[in-house]
Amino acid sequence: MIQKAKGTYDVFGEYGKRLLYVEELIEGLMEKYNYEYFRTPIFESSNLFHRGVGETTDIVTKETYDFKDRGNRDMTLRPEGTAGIVRSYIENKMYGSHTVPVKAWYYGPMFRYERPQSGRFREFYQFGVEVFGSEDALADAEVISIPVNLFKLLGLKGIKVNINTLGDSESRTLYRDALIEYFKPYIDELCEDCKERFLKNPLRILDCKVDKDNPIMKNAPKTIDYLTETSKKHFEEVRSYLDSMGIEYKVDTNLVRGLDYYTHTVFEVEASVEGFGSQNVLCGGGRYDNLVETLDGPKTSGVGFALGMERLMTAIEYEKVDLPIINDIDCYIIPMSEKEKEYSLNLVMDLRLNGFITEIDYNNRNLKNNFKQADRLNTKFVIIIGEEEVKSNIITIKDNKSKEEYKIEKEKLIDFLDENICK
Repeated sequence: MIQKAKGTYDVFGEYGKRLLYVEELIEGLMEKYNYEYFRTPIFESSNLFHRGVGETTDIVTKETYDFKDRGNRDMTLRPEGTAGIVRSYIENKMYGSHTVPVKAWYYGPMFRYERPQSGRFREFYQFGVEVFGSEDALADAEVISIPVNLFKLLGLKGIKVNINTLGDSESRTLYRDALIEYFKPYIDELCEDCKERFLKNPLRILDCKVDKDNPIMKNAPKTIDYLTETSKKHFEEVRSYLDSMGIEYKVDTNLVRGLDYYTHTVFEVEASVEGFGSQNVLCGGGRYDNLVETLDGPKTSGVGFALGMERLMTAIEYEKVDLPIINDIDCYIIPMSEKEKEYSLNLVMDLRLNGFITEIDYNNRNLKNNFKQADRLNTKFVIIIGEEEVKSNIITIKDNKSKEEYKIEKEKLIDFLDENICK
């Protein structure tokens, strides 16, 4: 038997309904925020992710699915969404033709070769947003508010934001020098990856999963102590806007995020999820004022976030959130014989186009078994089509809960269902 690849999963049944509900909620929320939907290719030039995500990140060095196509070009299955959106922004010259700022949202599959575990897969779905062309801290605050409001709409509890700042380029240079000076005496006590990162990108040492509990990490210099006045002002404004929106947050000076392109604000949003332990973070993001330029575009500021849908769905499951999923149907149609199937099928189409969830007997069951099937489907009304109904155009319809039976003229059926289902 052929089985699914390790680190992937199938979607069907109740989970599929819950997932579709959350996806539709996201789409509606993005419409209210006036963000434009973007979709980029699942695979792109490897160079895009190496330059965009960062050569020293774990994603690029350990986790990407790289391959050569038939033209001997180096290609990569996208491991995250931001780099592709930035490439699209540059290639389509949105900096010259679009209303500024450009506000984008995306949703789709990403791929990373990592150890599968609860809520973490090799093929996973990511929802994210990007805002291009605004240096204002207001854009940072708006982006942070999106996952906060999404989690509230879903009924998750204990939502809070952890924020930090990496500062501007000057701040990062000062901080980089301080980290090198600090870690120099301890370099032999760190893992092999951190030894590689030491000169290439010492900031990445702070995001190490192996040495995260090492006391050396806890005493490392903090970004907030090396900020320029401009960076301090930006961070103060972000915090002020979050206060204005009533969003609870905590300044976490150890937060650096795992990607090379961040500047200024970095953040994570968490919820209190029973069973998640100490790791309740559901999404993260930040500002990246140099990424567009790094990928050969004009100097353009940007800010965004991303969240993994699998982890979000697991949080909803653990918290036993009652999503308003439709698990019943409006009408179940029973043709009494082969002769009535065409008439019944025409009625099915009419009902569906008028907004009613409608099913029909495909398996030529007898009447008793059809009523059992209607019960299994949580049917509200059963419609029986026999020879007399076809001749007279008067429909026999039965309330499957009260068991009361009605005779309705076909042209009045929609009105009857509107009155009795939508009331």
